[in-house]
Amino acid sequence: KQIQWLAYADADVVTALTMTNSNEAIGVVNAAKYFGIPVVISFTVETDGRLPSGELLADAIQEVDLQTSWYACHYMINCAHPYHFMDVLKGAGYWKRRIKGIRANASCKSHEELDASDSLDAGDKKQLARDYRALAELLPDLRVIGGCCGTDHGHMDQICSLFFRALAA
Repeated sequence: KQIQWLAYADADVVTALTMTNSNEAIGVVNAAKYFGIPVVISFTVETDGRLPSGELLADAIQEVDLQTSWYACHYMINCAHPYHFMDVLKGAGYWKRRIKGIRANASCKSHEELDASDSLDAGDKKQLARDYRALAELLPDLRVIGGCCGTDHGHMDQICSLFFRALAA
């Protein structure tokens, strides 16, 4: 229903954040496709770089593309620290070119640890910025950056400073 109403309201794009498996992402993409609205899918991963469903990120992206005729505009990763997924991006594959956005957590903690925390873990702002710079090198089409759990304007200032230097290089 949400996608239907967004389409009727003439929204420019629908973004589904923190998708945990390919099946739910396929459902979102098919609904967006039905209503003719562009869609972006953002997966989250656990500390091992896999989706909470156990799927590899590459497999999830490829499955969604296959099942929906490549309808998603692009993919993102959110609600995970780059430390959790950097290694899975070091390999080859077309699927990496489909990732155009990152909204990383500030904290290196797992989702379970964050859920059990009594206080916000802001992590290391400078390290997060360095991680974003490394992500820019691994993801040549990365164009959407932002923050998720624990990030604030200070994180984004650090990230943008290093990220845009990496793009200009």
